[in-house]
Amino acid sequence: MDLWPNSAPLATRLRNTLVQYHSIGDNEWRVAKKTKDATVWRKPSEEFSGYLYKAEGVVEDVTNRIVDHIRPGPYRLDWDSLMTTMDIVEAFDENCCVMRYTTAGQLWNIIAPREFVDFSYTTSYEDGILTCGISLDCGEVRPNFVRGFNHPCGWFCVPLKDYPSHSLLTGYIQTELRGMLPQSAVDTAMSSTLANFYSDLKKALKT
Repeated sequence: MDLWPNSAPLATRLRNTLVQYHSIGDNEWRVAKKTKDATVWRKPSEEFSGYLYKAEGVVEDVTNRIVDHIRPGPYRLDWDSLMTTMDIVEAFDENCCVMRYTTAGQLWNIIAPREFVDFSYTTSYEDGILTCGISLDCGEVRPNFVRGFNHPCGWFCVPLKDYPSHSLLTGYIQTELRGMLPQSAVDTAMSSTLANFYSDLKKALKT
């Protein structure tokens, strides 16, 4: 049996970290990819030797519905092409849980399938919502998977002041894929994955 962390202090610490990322000045970010749906920036992570990525785009829907598609739950597997399985293994309360999930191989399987065990927390932020997470080093790794690790990550979703039926979705992602991987392959995959996340999400919200 896994001993899960005390959820309340971890949730508070995680939220504070994400709010801190959200206040980083524009001059510290470098554009990594730009599409019609989103812009992706990056800067060196302070958590590990890779990058902290920031992604931002306007999504035509209300914040609650968008976050319901992103947070752990029944919608996510339906539309997120990168995620192959997802199980909620511990629920602390309605907005706080531990989930185990797997991701598909990327870049012609140069990046093999990965498994993650993440603590997830969803809370209010200003007029909108923040859903955030961090990996836990718990549980046995499934065969044929490399265990990846998400340093503090999260999505801020707030309504646009003049168009409340549209939302600004801003994500901060810093994933340590682990395993023997060329850093250039990881960087390419991360930028593309984040840009695709927006286009896939928009399609899902229209159905």
